[in-house]
Amino acid sequence: MKTSELTGTALDWAVTKCEGFDHEVTSNEWGLWGWATDWAQGGPIIERELISLDCQFDVNEWYAWTPAPEQETGEARAVGDTPLIASMRCYVASRLGDNVDVPKELS
Repeated sequence: MKTSELTGTALDWAVTKCEGFDHEVTSNEWGLWGWATDWAQGGPIIERELISLDCQFDVNEWYAWTPAPEQETGEARAVGDTPLIASMRCYVASRLGDNVDVPKELS
């Protein structure tokens, strides 16, 4: 799945994978993480990863980017409807690239 299209539990799963957790997929487990919906969860990642944010108000889209020179895929950019979605997509892109093998149960 394209990182730019990750939402909901698929995005939470990808962020969880980036955070070093590698659990089996269960039906309700991934909805509990809330990386892309809860600032208490996603906010520390934004700060730690030095993710920058900007909003293009005329189209109501958030843009996130990070130089990520020490990470696997280097610089990353992402767009989302909310700052957390854009930031978490950016984080996933910086760690896993532009495509992610999401379990079929989540896609």
